[in-house]
Amino acid sequence: MVYVGMDHGTTGISFAIMNDDKVLEVFKISREDSKAGRVSAIEELSKRIDLDDIDLMIMTYAMGDGISTILPIEKVNNRGILSINGAGKVTGGGTSVYGEIEKTDIPVLMIPGLHKDCDWLDPLFRAAYSHHASPEKVSIVYNAYLETNWENMIVGDISSNSVDLLVEDGKLIAAVDACCGAMGVVHGPLDLEMIRDIDEGRKSANECFSHAGAVKIANIDNKVAFMKDDLLKAYENKEERAILAIDTMIMTVAMEIAGLIAVSKNPIDGIVLTGSMGSMKEPVDFEAKLNKYLKNKYEIRIISSESGAIGAAQIARDIFNGKREIMGIKVDY
Repeated sequence: MVYVGMDHGTTGISFAIMNDDKVLEVFKISREDSKAGRVSAIEELSKRIDLDDIDLMIMTYAMGDGISTILPIEKVNNRGILSINGAGKVTGGGTSVYGEIEKTDIPVLMIPGLHKDCDWLDPLFRAAYSHHASPEKVSIVYNAYLETNWENMIVGDISSNSVDLLVEDGKLIAAVDACCGAMGVVHGPLDLEMIRDIDEGRKSANECFSHAGAVKIANIDNKVAFMKDDLLKAYENKEERAILAIDTMIMTVAMEIAGLIAVSKNPIDGIVLTGSMGSMKEPVDFEAKLNKYLKNKYEIRIISSESGAIGAAQIARDIFNGKREIMGIKVDY
């Protein structure tokens, strides 16, 4: 049996291949290469496995705000999104991969994002926010759940953007998206100065959102794929703005996690960190810096920075073997 998971990430598209027992391989292609036709996702997948051997594939795409259950790709309209506008940097690479996969005979299911039309979310969060998290966060949380067996936890995915999610009684019930809460490396919430820039026509909302993370503080402006490396290089060189930027980002993540802990109905079992920044130990020990704010009160586990793709493959495996609900989300299969 072979299962594939796809994580439609900010800087690239990751794939995990696994059997019933273990992950066999994880690989990543850049959005820019996919869009330009330099790399074919299907060709890369074919190099590693016979496509006819794939029993089920789970795919994530963009905001996932057009669907609210896990659905076969043939039942999904408009790639499962309401609009691509206002969703951060758009390159078209993910769309190219979607189109490639859609043309194959691979059995594919798509995961929804977390948004106001998901009746399985906490009604208070649905009332507060139109959008909470994109679909790969579901697979990240599933991987965290299988790694820890924690029924009540906070999962922090910290990378280009930062999204923290709340699990209660084994169900994913709430999250705070990058445009509303903590900073990531690239994306972050829009503050008053940015709102004024938008109102006065100096920048679009999307331009502000895509420069509202730690890069705003460090005065870094580059392609999304390079911003993290630019920031970390400046941090290693002990540049004052870079140190301030990363320390500020971690502080905002701590505030968001503490806020979710405060509103959780149950005591949490622990906190799971992932993402390129959340799982990092060098040159930034993210866990240690975060723990200073949380006063070492909670157990913290770090899972693979490729947890989005791995969790998607695990979802594919478990649905194929009969599971019809994933972290509270219904499955149509």
